[in-house]
Amino acid sequence: MRLNEEDKLEGALSEQRRDKDLRSKTYRERALKLYPWICARCGREFGGKKLRELTVHHKDHNHDNNPPDGSNWELLCLYCHDYEHTKHPEEMIPGKKGSVNYKPSTTHQPFAGLDKWLKKK
Repeated sequence: MRLNEEDKLEGALSEQRRDKDLRSKTYRERALKLYPWICARCGREFGGKKLRELTVHHKDHNHDNNPPDGSNWELLCLYCHDYEHTKHPEEMIPGKKGSVNYKPSTTHQPFAGLDKWLKKK
């Protein structure tokens, strides 16, 4: 019985080590290792329990763009991060002009060249 308990403990410890390794590979953990724990906008410092209020902001607003050097990231507090996203609300609307993934729904431009035609008259 004693051996079985030791096996369970060893299994739990190895699972914790594996989970820690996976977490350390996430872009948030990598950003926290690369940058000081200070909001890039307001300059507030974070540590301890407050560290969870520091978020990773993708400068190009593309969450799939995670270069290993962290050049697309900046650490922002929750408030500054929310403010940053309210500055660009069109990014939240798929297909809206100015959006990251904007594609026009039509290519026809009925008034293209109208200004030249009006100038001739």
